[in-house]
Amino acid sequence: MADMEFGLHTFGDATNGTSNQLLDDAQVLRNVLEQAVLADRLGVDCFGVGEHHREDFVISAPETMLAGIATRTNNVRLNTAVTVLSTDDPVRVYQRFATIDALSNGRAEPILGRGSFTESYSLFGFDLSDYDDLFEERLQIFSQLRDGAPVTWQGRTRSSLQNQVVYPRLERPQMKSWVGVGGSQESVIRAAKYDFPLMLAIIGGSPTRFTSFVDQYHNARKQFNLPVGEVAIHCPGHIAETDEKAKETVWPHLQKMYAKIGRERGWPPMRYDQFQFGTSPDGAMFVGSPETVARKIVDVTNHLGVDRFDMKYSNGTMPHEDCMDSIKLFATEVIPRVRELREE
Repeated sequence: MADMEFGLHTFGDATNGTSNQLLDDAQVLRNVLEQAVLADRLGVDCFGVGEHHREDFVISAPETMLAGIATRTNNVRLNTAVTVLSTDDPVRVYQRFATIDALSNGRAEPILGRGSFTESYSLFGFDLSDYDDLFEERLQIFSQLRDGAPVTWQGRTRSSLQNQVVYPRLERPQMKSWVGVGGSQESVIRAAKYDFPLMLAIIGGSPTRFTSFVDQYHNARKQFNLPVGEVAIHCPGHIAETDEKAKETVWPHLQKMYAKIGRERGWPPMRYDQFQFGTSPDGAMFVGSPETVARKIVDVTNHLGVDRFDMKYSNGTMPHEDCMDSIKLFATEVIPRVRELREE
């Protein structure tokens, strides 16, 4: 059985301090840096930060955050979760990640996507009616850039490129890059078409419903005459000493976060029975003791046939100290236990 890889993700969620008041954004960013340092010290394979442009998630410049992390870490691979490629320039994205790659000695590993929020479109002057074309064309360009070779491209949403060399140049043949998908079959096909590994964001419902996406990705790669590609999953979670403590800690913060997002999108507030389903063996939330979470990771990854599991360990306003405890348990107890169970 292939060795399992493990990652941790955060959006830089706006978190409470010891007085139950929100911390300054600057302190949240400094805390994320310390979380990444801990993950690296404890041997986690990957650490990813999101990109958002709203008050509840303070990381809006993920590459700058990763550059800071690069200088304080030694081994952990550096992801985004995700880079909103549709509303950025793919050449600039490549340049920033090539810089991170140099600072980190080859550890940059962007995850490219469209994101689950749309604030960046109006903020940066893009039209939501171009939603599909923007991602398609920018992914086309990035698929050429990641090899470090001269790029020639012509399309509708950006100026043309003619045999263009982009700097800085990579020290390695290719910068490994992923496409992150939350539920779009079109994006699954794009990931296969342009030969990107696939990161599935499973944030609700039952993880087993994503089996069709995994199958679709592998079938599409066959149709494009490409070798078998990598598939990973990203899921929310929190780990504490017991199932009860994990649930008690994370529930009020998730309830508040989903209530806010629900008001914006016209959803009803999350009920506790929905949370209970999410944390059950059939749900998408990996919340519980190390043993509970480890067994759920094994069950879900075996069912989907994936060999990388990334957990979003930050959960709304949940304090930094709880995030650090969850990281520690994930690295020192969950990861070794998953590897044991996979060998049985």
